[in-house]
Amino acid sequence: MIELKNVNKTFKIAKRNAGFSEAVKALFKREYTYVNALQDVSFAINDGEMVGYIGPNGAGKSSTIKIMSGILTPDNGECIINGRTPWKDRIAHVKDIGVVFGQRSQLWWDVPVVDSFELIRDIYKIEAYSYKKMLNELTELLDIGEIIRTPARQLSLGQRMRCEIAASLLHNPKILFLDEPTIGLDAVSKIAVRDFIKTINREHGTTVILTTHDMQDIEALTERILLIGKGRILLDGTLSELKKRNSAYKTVTVDYVGKKLEETDKIIIKKDLDGHAEILIDTAVLSVSEAISYISSEVDVKDISVMGETAEEMVVSLYKEFKI
Repeated sequence: MIELKNVNKTFKIAKRNAGFSEAVKALFKREYTYVNALQDVSFAINDGEMVGYIGPNGAGKSSTIKIMSGILTPDNGECIINGRTPWKDRIAHVKDIGVVFGQRSQLWWDVPVVDSFELIRDIYKIEAYSYKKMLNELTELLDIGEIIRTPARQLSLGQRMRCEIAASLLHNPKILFLDEPTIGLDAVSKIAVRDFIKTINREHGTTVILTTHDMQDIEALTERILLIGKGRILLDGTLSELKKRNSAYKTVTVDYVGKKLEETDKIIIKKDLDGHAEILIDTAVLSVSEAISYISSEVDVKDISVMGETAEEMVVSLYKEFKI
């Protein structure tokens, strides 16, 4: 069980203008600015849940993950995970968590990956039988049986990320924090990582907190989402609720011949290039059939399709709604 109550975190950042003279001045008098990374952040996550933690850059996602993993200490507020305060009881806490930061590595760069795994086994004091059993399971599920004998620096990004995830799960943690785990991966690697995360959650009941800008990851893995912006939790709900909330908006894609379509107070033309247009309509104002009738009266339609907002579009709508 994860529970945060009124967590706050402020960072003090030094600032100066460019130039040598400004650098000299800064030696004697520094100017600081304060950034409120987290403001009264509160939420609870049950055992075995998979939650998407989303928001724009600088919203406070990584700061929250670092507090929950015990790396950062908040200014005030409570964070209780499995009955412990992460930054006060770090040794016991880290045995129950696994953390993957997509842009940072926990593997030693110049040695075979399996040597890094052995060192992690010693750090966590994993019993030989449990380690061997988990290693076999992870290498099979992530298809890393061959590459773990290769130095980390010689692996592709997709291969390294699969090894990073395996390293975080060797001690069979109850909670897995994933911060941009699929960043920069190709489609095949992304699907492999997603399938693995779902398998671990299903078979081991691992709680997963996923922060990412890739909404396909969110759709594939989570049902509940937490939206954070400017350090505050703005929305806590399910993807189904979010889709219902945005179901009024439809995108009509049309291939046509004739003069260019003109935007009205009822339809918004998102894109119109060489006879291919994407039109956004609010069905609360204009029905789909009325929109199609209007388009057909204006141009010679060759092909037309209608679809709801994508997850990315829904999130962008939320950003605009909350002005983040």
